[in-house]
Amino acid sequence: MRKPVIIGVGLTPVGEHWKLALRDLAVEALLNAMEDAGVDKVDSLYVGNMASGSFVEQENLGALIADWAGLGNVPAVKVEAACASGGAAVQEGVKAIMSGLEDVVAVVGVEKMTDAWPSDATRYLAYAADAEWELFHGVSFVALNALVMRLYMKEYGYTEEDLALFAVNAHANGAKNPYAMFKKPITVETVMKSPYVADPLKLFDASPIADGAAAVIITTEEKAKEFVDKARMVEVAGMGRAIDTINLSHRKEFLFLRAAKVAAERAYKMAGIGVKDIDFFEIHDAFTVMAALSLESIGVAERGKGAMLAKEGQIAIDGDYPIQTLGGLKARGHPVGATGVYQTVEAVWQLRGEAPNQVPDAEIGLTQNIGGTGSNITVTILRRV
Repeated sequence: MRKPVIIGVGLTPVGEHWKLALRDLAVEALLNAMEDAGVDKVDSLYVGNMASGSFVEQENLGALIADWAGLGNVPAVKVEAACASGGAAVQEGVKAIMSGLEDVVAVVGVEKMTDAWPSDATRYLAYAADAEWELFHGVSFVALNALVMRLYMKEYGYTEEDLALFAVNAHANGAKNPYAMFKKPITVETVMKSPYVADPLKLFDASPIADGAAAVIITTEEKAKEFVDKARMVEVAGMGRAIDTINLSHRKEFLFLRAAKVAAERAYKMAGIGVKDIDFFEIHDAFTVMAALSLESIGVAERGKGAMLAKEGQIAIDGDYPIQTLGGLKARGHPVGATGVYQTVEAVWQLRGEAPNQVPDAEIGLTQNIGGTGSNITVTILRRV
């Protein structure tokens, strides 16, 4: 089986891009990645996107973006897995390389969210939940996560201040990322003074609605030698993907991301490593409580101990388990269908030694991208060649 490596990355700043269309963002990131890789053509294009049909009334993104990027008659498709669309698209591109069907693949994740009214954006994001059994009764996606947070605090004895530490860590790291939406450190007091959006979730417990695009170029290790030096190659060493019930009421365990556990175990097995071998983690902190649950589900912490890692300072850049090294969803921003690709780009920077907020001597990194309230999850392990 052929070894897949990433040889090029590109992205746009995350923010409110009023003057740019979805296609503009996607093509900018894609061409940046191709230039970084030193390639002028690719065999196929995979586009990670959650809800372009709702946010900007545009589907058929594969053809749209390939056309505007001048890629010619390549096969191009959109990959949708709710908020995990970006992570899923990266994995589809990797599989194409490993299968031998394609030699050079482009993956771009893109979402244009700020053109919609905030109330409409909230509704579109809730499409990741169970429409008939949850949304029909008026619950929003934020409300579902608020229920999870309230139960987590009740079961394990944490406070809102404890979970706020995840946001503080993310903003401290995002302040050093020139592509982040928010570049200002915050304090626990900042989080606690922010208004509630769905009690106990406050504004600073939640990731922002944003626009952005990120892209990667994937090829084989042998083919990569035609374009870049070995120092610029990052191997996709392992990956896993799994689902759980989309309806929270059907979960056997309300406070454990079963799909994350299964996906992580598959990724560890494929990479031939364990969680202790990983130097940093780019997890899916759409809400602060999801950061805690993610750490527990992928094996970093025991159940109920994820928030304790934040209290002990172990999630900082110089801690034992650095997370959100460039701001995560909370500070970098969360253009939903692009998030998994942003995570991949940031992990590649770390492993190349090019990150603006560098984890010392990083050799192995993990990205985890969540769709829905844990119903569709990807885990990818990247390793310095």
